Amino acid sequence: MGKKKSRPSATSKGERKSSISTKNTDMGQRMLNKINALHKGKDVIWVLPNNDKNGKKQPPTVVKSSGKDYLAKMKQNAYQQKAAVD
Repeated sequence: MGKKKSRPSATSKGERKSSISTKNTDMGQRMLNKINALHKGKDVIWVLPNNDKNGKKQPPTVVKSSGKDYLAKMKQNAYQQKAAVD
């Protein structure tokens, strides 16, 4: 390995277009995207705000949902509803 080249000028801050810009989606659209991902069998992470009345600041609650488990429950639920109708 060679010696690292020294630069007399300022180095980059690492800011690029991909790291600066964020998608501006409202909360409703984010929820719809997560529900659609569950219907496709993908895993989803739900972040729930922590509404503590005591005034303590705590991090939000994070709940992970498995897409495969969701599809299995929906399939079982549909089977039970169909059996109840027959």
